[in-house]
Amino acid sequence: MKALVLAGGMGTRLRPLTHSMPKQLVPLANKPVLCHGLEDIARTGVTDVGIIVGDWHREIEEAVGDGERFGLRITYLPQEAPFGLAHCVLVAREFLADDDFLMYLGDNIFADGVHALADAFRRNRPAAQVAVTAVDSPQEYGVAVTAPDGRVLGLQEKPREPRSNLAVTGAYFFTSEIHEAIARIRPSTRGEWEITDAIQALIDRGSEVRAVRLPDWWKDTGRVEDILDCNQLLLDHVTTSVRGSVDAASTVLGPVVVEPGARIIRSHLRGPLIIGAGCVIEDSYVGPHTAVGANCVLTDAGISHSIMLQDATVTDVNGIHRSVIGRSARVGAPVNGTGRHRLVVGDHTELEVVA
Repeated sequence: MKALVLAGGMGTRLRPLTHSMPKQLVPLANKPVLCHGLEDIARTGVTDVGIIVGDWHREIEEAVGDGERFGLRITYLPQEAPFGLAHCVLVAREFLADDDFLMYLGDNIFADGVHALADAFRRNRPAAQVAVTAVDSPQEYGVAVTAPDGRVLGLQEKPREPRSNLAVTGAYFFTSEIHEAIARIRPSTRGEWEITDAIQALIDRGSEVRAVRLPDWWKDTGRVEDILDCNQLLLDHVTTSVRGSVDAASTVLGPVVVEPGARIIRSHLRGPLIIGAGCVIEDSYVGPHTAVGANCVLTDAGISHSIMLQDATVTDVNGIHRSVIGRSARVGAPVNGTGRHRLVVGDHTELEVVA
């Protein structure tokens, strides 16, 4: 079995973060979303992975490399534009050949991973297998209508009147039958080749399609709220590891990771949290569920339940909560006593925010 990872999307819902980086490289617990996924795939025993890439292909290739550190062999597959999930399978046709494959959305995170799903697919080997989970608002998702034995009877894409509350998540398993099904569909009204249409084509011709329920949480990290929630869930599993320096005037409470080269000076850390390599935290408070990226600086600052991307700086600002601070951003003291703070995001973009 092979794996096809989709990392070509534009991430429009995450702007302005995705003006300067692909959404698949946004860090969760100080590790890019895509890397969480690749580690997950490696645990299934799959070693041959194709990654669909778009405009951000250079950045993704630099971050991931040839896959050796994950125990994978990676092939990059360019897609000229995001024309839908089924179109990604068309792009990867030569790479996939006639092998079974796992299609994994590169901005998804699965609490328990997908190895149990892969085992179920190998045992039963239906034409297609989808991973589903019950949701409160099925009209926002593609949903699967299932029989009591787990067979999928039909799919609905963001239905106004859902016949099910089982959302289809970002892990799909296919045999080579899917290629013929994709060849028989046409673009949807939004101009995309929909994988739900291809799976429905399998159902319509009598092929077996099965749904497997996820035992734990799953997140599509397409929105800032989802990123923060997922970061929190991942940090709940960290264990204390202090490889940087913490001075005698500082306090550490709960599970805290301080990576090599980081310095904690007269500050208070309350985990679970991660402080990245090379950071300097001085006269500051870092609270629960916070991930501080490499080479960040906090001085006379306070932050919790947040994410700081690498090389960001916060000075003289307290009470930052459930925020994402972009790469190389600078959050500073009030501007000329006005009660406003200046935020510099990425490449020379300045914003003022009211304190």
